[in-house]
Amino acid sequence: MSARPIGVFDSGIGGLSILHALQQALPGEAFVYFSDAGHAPYGERPDAFIAQRCLHITEALIRQQGIKALVVACNTATTVAIHWLRQRHPDLPIIGVEPALKPALERSASAQVAVLATDRTLSSAKYQALAARMAQAYPHARIVAVPCSGLAGAIESGDVALVDTLCARYTAQACQTAPGVDTLVLGCTHYPLALEALRRHAPTGLAFIDSAPAVARQTRLRLGAMGLLAPQPKGWPPQPARPGLQLLGSGDVHALQAQAKRHLAHLAHVGRIGEGAQAKGQAA
Repeated sequence: MSARPIGVFDSGIGGLSILHALQQALPGEAFVYFSDAGHAPYGERPDAFIAQRCLHITEALIRQQGIKALVVACNTATTVAIHWLRQRHPDLPIIGVEPALKPALERSASAQVAVLATDRTLSSAKYQALAARMAQAYPHARIVAVPCSGLAGAIESGDVALVDTLCARYTAQACQTAPGVDTLVLGCTHYPLALEALRRHAPTGLAFIDSAPAVARQTRLRLGAMGLLAPQPKGWPPQPARPGLQLLGSGDVHALQAQAKRHLAHLAHVGRIGEGAQAKGQAA
């Protein structure tokens, strides 16, 4: 069992930000990444359709790839379908993702945090419950939600000019809505892929936090507790991830391969978001 791959899926390329963190935390593991680009974007789909796609992908990864764990690397899919996936496959470790509000609040000196996310995520009952819990735990904090319509789609399509325009718009909106904000939560797995554009338009000192490190830590903990970890390379610093990645998708797989090569290299170049922060992270 420990030699089997870990499955990771998203509606498109956004989950590559999660995959990168998983590869860094688990360099001895093999991964299978599935992009459901042929049915994206999930944010415009009914819940029943998203749940059906998530179940279909999960069962295909189990049956055809023999995965030992599954990472749902999509906020919308986690919100809509993770409870159904866990009910259907109770013996499979399934880790989801949600906006990293707690680590952002722990890091923020001003106690003002802005969350960049899709309308679908911000309006979901799961996010509203999370925000309510954080408001209760941090009563003096302010959490500002900034819906980023179109940003995930622009990143997915590779429209550099549109990505830059939208990053400028939404960082400005976050800072105008909460003038004292010092921490920005990237509440969609696509957004770390546009980190350079976000940083370019953000005030100096604004920190960015995403969920990927927490998802990677949670995955490692779950696999370790179940005795499913593959042997990890020894020594310090950790060795780079060894080859062990299979890319699958419902769209153009050749395009996915090119995007994965570019974005995984880019993420390694820009560094981990939230690096050096006090954040302990969140995973669903």
